[in-house]
Amino acid sequence: MKTVTIEGQLRTEFGKKATRQVRSQEAVPAVIYGGATEVNFSAPAKAFKSLVYTADFQLAEIKVDGKSYTCILKDLQFDKVSDALIHVDLLELVEGKKVIADLPLKFTGNSIGVKDGGKLVIKMKSIKVKTLPKFLKENLEVDITNLKVNENLRVQDVNATDMEVMNSPRIPIASVVMTRQLKQDEANAAKEEKKK
Repeated sequence: MKTVTIEGQLRTEFGKKATRQVRSQEAVPAVIYGGATEVNFSAPAKAFKSLVYTADFQLAEIKVDGKSYTCILKDLQFDKVSDALIHVDLLELVEGKKVIADLPLKFTGNSIGVKDGGKLVIKMKSIKVKTLPKFLKENLEVDITNLKVNENLRVQDVNATDMEVMNSPRIPIASVVMTRQLKQDEANAAKEEKKK
């Protein structure tokens, strides 16, 4: 799995003034929780870019004060006006301790329904799972090969081995809908049938 390494500075001062000072140096305050201790640090805004501005699920290797923490991204805050990143929450991965994460869905194969003229509609891009850190992966593959027109794939169809899926099993994640052209073709075929 892809890992982004971020070098940070331990934060010793807190409060609005200290936080403003961190941000004035183009750094972002952040916190790591879930491990033995909570770690407050700051890192340059640029360092978070490849972790934040991506649809990929990846790990973050945070290096602060000579220690290294393996984490996943948990929450982000952006400035309402400038849209700049202003705070990052990270969850430390502890072996044997389950975590909740949003894993992206990767759709593979060519749907029968699409070959028949239907249109694939992706309804969910990720699902929430609870699992041990060793079972986390970049994405969960979903094979859409057998998906026919007017059929759905649901959360329960995702192969999430060693994971507890937190979403409702009946929620559709992808479907193949009938296109206008396909409806017209079917209507024309029915008319031809009547003429016979």
